[in-house]
Amino acid sequence: MADRLMTVNAYTTLDLVDAKAEGHGFTEEAFATLNVTSPRKQPDHVSLQLELDPTELDTLSPHADTVRLSPDDARKLAAALEKHAETVEQA
Repeated sequence: MADRLMTVNAYTTLDLVDAKAEGHGFTEEAFATLNVTSPRKQPDHVSLQLELDPTELDTLSPHADTVRLSPDDARKLAAALEKHAETVEQA
């Protein structure tokens, strides 16, 4: 992915996933980087970051989205991911 905004290294959670961005009047699909982190010093939240490959986008300008989660919210998200992963595996 050229022109990345997010740092990608050996510790990146998922460095190449299929992604889709939808807006009023457009839908774009691209490879993306998805990363989960927390601050090294005095961690007080979990960050979930997503960046679509800007070389595959026509409508959106290069950007990365970040969601800050409390530990409880991160656990709820993890539980929901586990539940849906099991549903898909069983199908």
